[in-house]
Amino acid sequence: MTLPVFFGCSFIAFGPALGLLLFTVLRDPLRVIVLVAGKAVEGLVTLSEDGCSPISIQQMAYVAGLGFGLMSGAFSMINLLADALGPGTVGIHGDSQLYFLTSAFMTMVMIFLHTFWGILFFHGCETQHWWEMVAVILTHLIVSGSTFWNPLYVGSLVPSYLLMFATAAWAYILSGGCTRNLLRSLRGQRSETGPQPGS
Repeated sequence: MTLPVFFGCSFIAFGPALGLLLFTVLRDPLRVIVLVAGKAVEGLVTLSEDGCSPISIQQMAYVAGLGFGLMSGAFSMINLLADALGPGTVGIHGDSQLYFLTSAFMTMVMIFLHTFWGILFFHGCETQHWWEMVAVILTHLIVSGSTFWNPLYVGSLVPSYLLMFATAAWAYILSGGCTRNLLRSLRGQRSETGPQPGS
């Protein structure tokens, strides 16, 4: 039973983020550099011929946020995944048997939140909207503090996912997305315009 728990929790925690990595980052070597090196814009500017960054601020914010999210997820899940391989049994003394599963879902939400926080924080720095940076810090503290409600896992997962959806919508709009298209996608309708080139 330990091997299915290990692979199941791994795919829940990292599957969606690795899908984003595969389809949006790995096809562009500059995005891979930013993913690994954090804020490597100075090096990219010196390498470019015209002195301008070859990657946009929105792309850099997304990729850097995803990189921080993957690192955060790896640090939070690696010990749990090692414990999932055994030889112990979770819940043997009456504790919740959902510990690994909820930890995997919490890791997934933290990876996405770091991605969206990166977009919001970059936008706040770029436009000098300090309240956006304060909002990122406060929401980070709220999500981290909600884990004190464990083992009442619903008390930490539900607010974290609601906050993730709110920050996703906020990051989408700040990145140039249209509110009308966001509402249409939530209703299951096709957007009026296709994706922007280079995004």
